[in-house]
Amino acid sequence: MPVHTAYVGLDVHKETIAISVADPGRQEPGYEGEIANTPKRIDRKIQQLSERYGGGLLQFVYEAGPCGYGLYRQLLASGHDVQVVAPSRIPKAPGERIKTDRRDALKLARLARSGDLTPVWVPDTEQEAMRDLTRARDDMKAQERKARQQLNAFVLRHGHHWPKGRSRWTQTHFNWLESLRFQHDWQQVVLQEYIDAVRAATRRVADIAAQMERALPQWSLAPVVEALVALRGIDKLAAMVLMAELGDISRFDSPRQLMAFLGLVPSEHSSGSRRRQGAITLTGNSHARRMLVESAWSYRFPARQTGHLKRKAANAPEEAKAIAWKAQKRLCGRYRDLTRAGKNAKLVCVAVARELTGFIWDIVCRVMPRAHAV
Repeated sequence: MPVHTAYVGLDVHKETIAISVADPGRQEPGYEGEIANTPKRIDRKIQQLSERYGGGLLQFVYEAGPCGYGLYRQLLASGHDVQVVAPSRIPKAPGERIKTDRRDALKLARLARSGDLTPVWVPDTEQEAMRDLTRARDDMKAQERKARQQLNAFVLRHGHHWPKGRSRWTQTHFNWLESLRFQHDWQQVVLQEYIDAVRAATRRVADIAAQMERALPQWSLAPVVEALVALRGIDKLAAMVLMAELGDISRFDSPRQLMAFLGLVPSEHSSGSRRRQGAITLTGNSHARRMLVESAWSYRFPARQTGHLKRKAANAPEEAKAIAWKAQKRLCGRYRDLTRAGKNAKLVCVAVARELTGFIWDIVCRVMPRAHAV
């Protein structure tokens, strides 16, 4: 492991950065004050600290937050080590009730020196750009759901409702909506505005999805996406979301590590001979976890090689197809057995999603080395 000449804790905000420095000895870290959060001022501070410690290797540490990874890349480019740490994993003393920028910076420097911090995985610029694209689709989808809910609520409030069992948001459904008549003219205007909002939101979702399709061939992880498509319940969009959020899944030593990272393992509070497990931990990446649970619903049907599954897996490697068929037999049977045992269907899907994660890890570990070699 590299020997660091000092440990620098940074409490980062959009306008300022509080800085403290801990020497390798036992003495308490020293507070350096605040600087403006600008590239020029940061470079000047890096140079000052580097000169003070004779050009030795420094360890910079700051919490992951809304300011992104620009600071990480700037510090890394200066030739020093950088860690972005998970705020939820920072140790906190019982009874600690005072929180200031100074205290946070001093604490980070002290914990970095003792090795008690948990770093997060930082995506490169390409990975971050793809993550921005997939999350934009999620945002557009949320706006579409909200617009539809508002339209449905308005129509129902005035005594109209679409017949149960018939598909919504088809052209027939829109024709029915536009045929509705209200007592006042301005209510007709309101109805049309809600309809237009739904159509606009749907169009934005389609545009973002099309952009994802165009960007896929240019992405270094495109071969991995093509392999994951072999799995039942995972299409190109789902695979892109998973890989954009998780990156190189093969960095996890085992499927269990990946399951724990995604928060799909049961929480536990055991003591002595008593063992008590609760709901899943819900830690880690919520975007990837939600996509996995949605994909798991497709395993409620019997395992079979349909024409649709064969077509969508046409470009996948043969080993990925073999793993996908193995996953089908295992997970479809798992869903059937758990539901027959009286388990709630939603809980069963979470259990299936947890096991699906293991098959995804297996495929990625086999395909990722070839993707890096391309």
